[in-house]
Amino acid sequence: MDIRQLATFHKVATLLSFTRAAVELKYAQSSVTAHVKALEESLEVNLFDRLGGRVELTDAGRRLLPYAEQMLALAGEARGAALGSEEPAGVLTVGSMESITSYRMPPLLEFFHHRHPALQIVLRPSLCAETCHALRQGMFDMGFLMEAETQHPGVQTEVLGSEPLTVVAAPDHPLTRAEKVTTDDLRATQVISAEAGCAYRELFEAELNDGTGESLPFLEFGTIESIKRGVAAGLGISLLPSVTVADSLESGTLVTLPWTIPFEVHTQVAWRRGKTLSREMRVFIDQTIKFLSEEYARRP
Repeated sequence: MDIRQLATFHKVATLLSFTRAAVELKYAQSSVTAHVKALEESLEVNLFDRLGGRVELTDAGRRLLPYAEQMLALAGEARGAALGSEEPAGVLTVGSMESITSYRMPPLLEFFHHRHPALQIVLRPSLCAETCHALRQGMFDMGFLMEAETQHPGVQTEVLGSEPLTVVAAPDHPLTRAEKVTTDDLRATQVISAEAGCAYRELFEAELNDGTGESLPFLEFGTIESIKRGVAAGLGISLLPSVTVADSLESGTLVTLPWTIPFEVHTQVAWRRGKTLSREMRVFIDQTIKFLSEEYARRP
């Protein structure tokens, strides 16, 4: 089997698109089709079902995919060994949510930029469920999750720490005058949140809706910065990771509401269960655990 054919098969299998695979590999689409056809002929099996505009793996294709990943990872290590280089190189695609990318990862990214410049880390914005799906499908090499659960079907995780959460409001919000804020108090006020699918938003929403028999409306903003601005403008209160509001609390543009949070979320680094880890993935996992575990130990 030709290694280029395997690489092309792997890209089509993860993207389930010949067109997108051609773009990412910088090949003509005819070349992608030719590589897959040659691989199918050498194996004497069909690897893909082409159903109208959709592409799906056949049973043979699904069986081949993990072997292709192992062979490509080994080929990369062999190439590095032949060149006499022990340095990680290539591209790692990492799915991550905004709060981790913007507020937790900069020291880690700075380390890789200076220590392993040949390793390119491509960050893809993704919520937890999307990240798990992309890892299982091989679309992401690594991912970050922020969830209450630490066990995920088809995904292996390493817990980095418990992510502190804070309920915030504008300094002149009526609830800031209360010695203790109850869940009923929060139900009676406007809540600003991230989009549906964010784990801590869903836990917060479930807590507020519990026993009410109705679904309370949330005002959705697209980014953490827009949520903070909305809260500071008096549009409502919000539950956010503490690390994302630390500067605003220090400057006084936001204040903490004294509500006891009855749930906990854990930040985790994740990869597909059973996947053979390349040298680059092992380095990424090791350094992520080192850097981010230290961050969580310092709090927030």
